[in-house]
Amino acid sequence: MEELHTFYYFLDLAGTFAFAISGATAARERGLDLFGICAVAFTVACGGGITRDLCIGAIPPEGITNWLYLSTAMVAAIMTIWLYPIVKKINRPVILFDAAGLALFAVTGARKALAFGHNAEVAIILGIVTAVGGGILRDILLNRVPIVLEKEIYASAALLGAMIVVLGTSFDWLTSDWISIIAIFVSFSLRMLALRYHWNLPIFSNK
Repeated sequence: MEELHTFYYFLDLAGTFAFAISGATAARERGLDLFGICAVAFTVACGGGITRDLCIGAIPPEGITNWLYLSTAMVAAIMTIWLYPIVKKINRPVILFDAAGLALFAVTGARKALAFGHNAEVAIILGIVTAVGGGILRDILLNRVPIVLEKEIYASAALLGAMIVVLGTSFDWLTSDWISIIAIFVSFSLRMLALRYHWNLPIFSNK
């Protein structure tokens, strides 16, 4: 198994923090209580990673055995509650932090799947699952249609990030750290540009 070093965990915890803020902000906007906000924040932050770990046989999942993940999610949730007036001033904070988490988790999900000896197809799929899983759970808990099922470019951005990781690793383009940084930048940029310029996947009319 390929060594997963400190930089990987930094990226994974950064994604956990970003998604936890996204979940806590969305829960706060829905008027949930303290427990509800913390529960949604943790579910969003760790749900995709737990699903990935179950799929690759990393049992028990690190999201529930490593205290750093729970602590990071709870710190992000408390900070969001405490600094909510400041967070609200950020333009569309849920979307911003969700895009950051999406890009980070697409990369770490693909890298962990590769590290456990799985092939390119599995790595790309689990990169997407890691990236979108938490957001799907958030939207279900808050009674919303998951973004990934709508016309927005969301899972496609995660797909691109995961593909860059897999292809870059397979062809040994750069070091794994640089490949990860490039993949994160491209995935995040695609998501934000799609929102800025209203790029969407095609939809089909029932008429």
